[in-house]
Amino acid sequence: MDEYVPLARIQLLLRSAALALIALSPSPSNVAAKPQFAAMFVFGDSLIDPGNNNDLNSLAKANYAPYGVDFNGGVPTGRFCNGKTIIDYLGDLLELPLLPPYTSSSVNSGNIHGGVNYASAAAGILEETGQNLGERFTLSGQVQNFDNTLNQLKGQMNEQELSHYLASSLVVMVLGSNDYINNYLQPSFYTTSYFYTPEDYADLLIQRYRRQILALHSLGTRKFFLGGIGPLGCIPNQLATGLSSPGKCVSFVNDYVGMFNVRLRSLVDQFNRDYEGSIFVYGNTFAALGDIIRNASTYGITVTDRGCCGIGRNQGQITCLPFSSPCTNRNQYIFWDAFHPTAIVNQILASKAYGGTPSDCYPMNVQQMAQK
Repeated sequence: MDEYVPLARIQLLLRSAALALIALSPSPSNVAAKPQFAAMFVFGDSLIDPGNNNDLNSLAKANYAPYGVDFNGGVPTGRFCNGKTIIDYLGDLLELPLLPPYTSSSVNSGNIHGGVNYASAAAGILEETGQNLGERFTLSGQVQNFDNTLNQLKGQMNEQELSHYLASSLVVMVLGSNDYINNYLQPSFYTTSYFYTPEDYADLLIQRYRRQILALHSLGTRKFFLGGIGPLGCIPNQLATGLSSPGKCVSFVNDYVGMFNVRLRSLVDQFNRDYEGSIFVYGNTFAALGDIIRNASTYGITVTDRGCCGIGRNQGQITCLPFSSPCTNRNQYIFWDAFHPTAIVNQILASKAYGGTPSDCYPMNVQQMAQK
């Protein structure tokens, strides 16, 4: 069964105005309510991969215990978390069904009307990102997979129906973290840091990202939520490098991803000016997760600098291995493993995306997008 937050913790969480929106998640009495979008199509990396990497020749997999210990009866699904991902919680808030991974048999049989999740662990914006971990669906590959889904939909709807369906659907894109963790910050494997300054590299990423976003737009999608990169300098994997002082994040890593985020927000402004009738939103993951780290006690969290499951310094030098024993107080941890947040943090982030202020979502939140 999914993890339930104790009442005492809910009361503590609600001291933060941002968390008041958790109460909006659907109850058993309204799960049959009409979805707020026709469907949700998701593109991204391991933060939101629901199991697409399970059958790939990849080191980036989470289809083993203790992953999923608090989800689906404790049976691992391939989610890089102890429970639900941000996408799962956002889908709950939008009254959408649990999205199937692109590689599932249900997608092949045409069960795609509520949307599909194409996210793949180790994927990045650049084609070569993550190749050190083996096979993955790159961003361009994920866009191609969406085109395959579109061909299925064309056999189920007429042209007018499909156009309205796509324009009424939500596209969520969460990429960029691996372009740093599994590319730019690994000079022994990748050459990008030798050829690009941090500023030039951020420009390169935005240029390539822009191309793929517009490819999706050209296929008929009109509502985009583009998640920024979180404070990577604060994850256990980076803290374990010893490049920061105790209790401090790795500042230069956060500076690098900050350059990307500034450009992504500017891209959202440009898109909203250039494409009338479409909506592009920037999800400020950096600020949202940073707030949880800085004000952890407000959210009922006590452990901010190490993984619940992992090995070595900050439980981040080696990530969660098969049949490891994770911490038991998972709701008090920000990080599940060396790279990924716990389910409770995913729930908070989804709530901020759904109904947050302009500091969380710019220029509007997902709930407001649904009403446009």
